[in-house]
Amino acid sequence: MTLSSALSTLGLALLLGLLPPTALAGDDHDHGEAPAAATGTALPRFAATSDLFELVGVLDGQKIALYLDHAGDNSPVKDARLELDIAGTNVPVTRVAEGEFQATLAAPLAEGVSPVTATVAAGNETDLLAGEIDLHPAAHTDAAPAGWDRRTVLIAGAVAAVLLALVAVWGLRRGRAARMGNTQRVGGAA
Repeated sequence: MTLSSALSTLGLALLLGLLPPTALAGDDHDHGEAPAAATGTALPRFAATSDLFELVGVLDGQKIALYLDHAGDNSPVKDARLELDIAGTNVPVTRVAEGEFQATLAAPLAEGVSPVTATVAAGNETDLLAGEIDLHPAAHTDAAPAGWDRRTVLIAGAVAAVLLALVAVWGLRRGRAARMGNTQRVGGAA
């Protein structure tokens, strides 16, 4: 094996190694639409439930959006009054719509797990709901992702392209030198 064929093989192997693997399925093989990928960061939330009611709270800074539903059918609770206690502090609640409330914390919640208690009064029904909210600091995003990220693939592709270009230039020069050597031999043998 000559050096040029070895370099060509190496360049081809590098190029093929950078191509993503593909698999082809038959016409009747279908898994349907792919599920939507989650994007962004989810806001912290909690759930407090009982046999009668379900309360979900979504924390956005110091603001809390609250959603109160009947446990049996998930329908919004109409004409409900809601009292909220988080980590031993009474939090004032304002009704926004049927089954929807807003609250604002006086101070940000501490990291960790905080108990949540809600008292619901709707018509003749009154119930106490209990849950907890778990706050953790945002994940550190400076760490390099596992596997090949886009930058690594682009760099590897650029290196492979440069290597292939060098192999091509070297092969052309070698071919030209070989042709020139043959021409001189043919002309000088007469």
